[in-house]
Amino acid sequence: MRNSTYSIDIKASKHIVWDVLWDEDSYPEWTTVFSQNNHIETNSWEKGSKILFVNGNNDGMVAEIVDIRKENSISFRHLGEVMNGVEDYTTDIAKKVAGSLEAYTLEEFHGITTLTVSIDFDPEYKDYFDKTWPQALQKVKEISEL
Repeated sequence: MRNSTYSIDIKASKHIVWDVLWDEDSYPEWTTVFSQNNHIETNSWEKGSKILFVNGNNDGMVAEIVDIRKENSISFRHLGEVMNGVEDYTTDIAKKVAGSLEAYTLEEFHGITTLTVSIDFDPEYKDYFDKTWPQALQKVKEISEL
């Protein structure tokens, strides 16, 4: 497993950036670089809660919230894959992502919020993430600065 960190400065408050990241209307917009019609399914935004990150075909990832400090940070531990709306922990992809962490940190100073994303991944996805994460963060910036 490898880890990469991606960061961007945004001329907006932490409150605005947090809302852009996790609001049901803006989440699908900034995540289009990964896939289309994305949404999040969870019963609770609390530590230990299960969360599904899925696209319009109900394919994606199943994770749990490891830690959350609203408007400051949130981290997820990936557990498996979602295929056609069904959680699966036995596929090759599920096994590759199991236990990997994805963390978001927001730090605000003088009206500028630095958003940092740290993600664990299988080395074969390095080029993909090095391309898509900066694009996704740029979309978060554009939406937040409107």
